[in-house]
Amino acid sequence: MTKRTAAKHKIDRRMGENIWGRPKSPLNKREYGPGQHGQRRKGKMSDFGTQLRAKQKLKGYYGDLTEKQFKRIYAEAARVTGDTGENLVGLLERRLDAVVYRAKFVATIFAARQFVNHGHVTVNGQAVNIASYRVKEGDVVEVRQKSKQMATIMEAQALTERDVPDYLEVDSHKLTAKFVRTPALGDVPYPVQMEPNLVVEYYAKN
Repeated sequence: MTKRTAAKHKIDRRMGENIWGRPKSPLNKREYGPGQHGQRRKGKMSDFGTQLRAKQKLKGYYGDLTEKQFKRIYAEAARVTGDTGENLVGLLERRLDAVVYRAKFVATIFAARQFVNHGHVTVNGQAVNIASYRVKEGDVVEVRQKSKQMATIMEAQALTERDVPDYLEVDSHKLTAKFVRTPALGDVPYPVQMEPNLVVEYYAKN
């Protein structure tokens, strides 16, 4: 098991939820946290604990972003007019690695980050290898010609556990994805309930 896969499975167990909806999640067999005391963590959680868990779950879902990265995105969401929680989700979904993942070019958000970092995609015809690059409405993300025959892409497209959301227009033959619009929370196909409002409460108090 690679370090990345191990980390991904640890996140699932720490959260107590199969946050990516993957059939290979250890939560499908063991619905308790990691470690020798994992089975005893069933007590009522404090408000702080609930808010922290919501933050960790959302942060983990997008590839276990660092606290510094996530807090910077939150601060930007708070500056923009409108609901801060909705803004936060919109900014996270505009990350290039998130778009690559949503378009089913790769199987996991972790693979999406690596896919972008290794130079396999372009945005509007220009090579971009920064996973946190923020796409705009109307931008077209495409797998580079030399990368289109990769086995990982075909494997990802065959996955039945998730569908492409309607805020992307994906051509699975040309391997292009047009970012049509910034989604609202209700548009994002999270396999588990995400609560960005609790993330807002967490940062408001801490």
